[in-house]
Amino acid sequence: MQYDTLIQPDNGQAATLIHVTDKSRFEAWLALQPDAVRTAVKAQKFEGGANDIAILPADKTGEWSVAAGVTDVSASGLWHLAKLADSLPEGTYRLADYDASEAMLGWMLGQYRYHEYLSEPKLTGPRVLLVKEPARIAMAALQAAATALVRDLVNRPAGDLGPNALEAEAKRIAKAHKAEVTVTAGEPLEAGYPLIHAVGNAAAREHAPRLIELEWGDPRHPRVAIVGKGITFDTGGLDIKPSTGMRLMKKDMGGAAHALALAELIMAAHLPVRLHMLVAAAENSISGNAMRPGDIIKSRKGITVEIDNTDAEGRLVLADALTKAIEDKAELIIDFATLTGAARVALGPDLPAMFSNDDSVAIGLLAASKAATDPLWHMPLWAPYMEMLDSDIADTSNSGGGFAGAVTAALFLQKFVPDNVPWVHLDTFAWRPTSKPGRPKGGEALGLRAVFGYLAETYPAR
Repeated sequence: MQYDTLIQPDNGQAATLIHVTDKSRFEAWLALQPDAVRTAVKAQKFEGGANDIAILPADKTGEWSVAAGVTDVSASGLWHLAKLADSLPEGTYRLADYDASEAMLGWMLGQYRYHEYLSEPKLTGPRVLLVKEPARIAMAALQAAATALVRDLVNRPAGDLGPNALEAEAKRIAKAHKAEVTVTAGEPLEAGYPLIHAVGNAAAREHAPRLIELEWGDPRHPRVAIVGKGITFDTGGLDIKPSTGMRLMKKDMGGAAHALALAELIMAAHLPVRLHMLVAAAENSISGNAMRPGDIIKSRKGITVEIDNTDAEGRLVLADALTKAIEDKAELIIDFATLTGAARVALGPDLPAMFSNDDSVAIGLLAASKAATDPLWHMPLWAPYMEMLDSDIADTSNSGGGFAGAVTAALFLQKFVPDNVPWVHLDTFAWRPTSKPGRPKGGEALGLRAVFGYLAETYPAR
């Protein structure tokens, strides 16, 4: 979908009018309407509630307008118009006395559909919104496209989205923005990135593991590394998941989807950074050469890791990728991963857990998340829990046991990042279990816009 076509500058062209109100202002608004409109409003039981919609008659035959309820008409909320964009007929619309600046993205995402596998998709024509704030259209469209990319990748079945497909997506993005892609696989991967190789070694050949790197930008600019966990399907390995736990594991590459989408956003917005995106791609499968509980693997950094649980594999592939980012002199590292069920137990599906070794970066990200209506929740790198990762026969184990699982996973990753390099770890769900306006059930970008907002504020385009 071309999101930049869904919102256009208002140059006075013909359009259907949308009247926006809320519960507190509804009676005053209604009192100003003609009898025919009041009758239509009553018949449709419209009272100005959030996401309520009524079709209103007009004086001329064939013409009509819309009444739309929002939470607060005095504020332009991100999702205020998403239900409208999903529900209205194909056509062109104009708002009456309402600032659409914050609602543009929601209007665009309200028209997102995932129908790649439907033999008869229910296709609808575009609903175009005319706005008086044209300067904001381009950025809203970029963010809508990035969000849609995450959704599309996470929604796609694992049979059609293995490590090779993530590589193809990175190459597509690189070609569009004149970036460079490097892929390490096979024997070089086994020799140079042993944790990534160990996790993906049991997969079929066509789903062989790899490290995918994309580089873009002026080498003189600050080097920013974006790292994504790309486990394209997670059986749990020999510590196999139950069927209920495996059902959604096509989404275990959600971190990689976020990294790819954020990389494209950074390049499209021309942020003055030297971008280094790293996606550690593997399928955690089961066969005779799968890693075993009790195995000890020496990481790229040289840290030996005892495999306490083969289902704690995401942190393993990230560890080798983080090491490479450090080797290449990253000045800021941000990783995305669908890492732990513990984060979901603590914070639910909507709130990514954010860990950072730099309080100033964490504070900036929290401010950016609030501004973008893309919430994050700051969690502690609680050092006393590091002992939960102790191993009797290796430098560390990969799993910290039953307590504080999101914290111990982050602490494991911290072993691979020096204290003098600012680092952020986002444990995101990348999925919506239920639908809301503009946010359908399925794959979702959670934390993407917050991080982009922080980067755009820290490294403003010139």
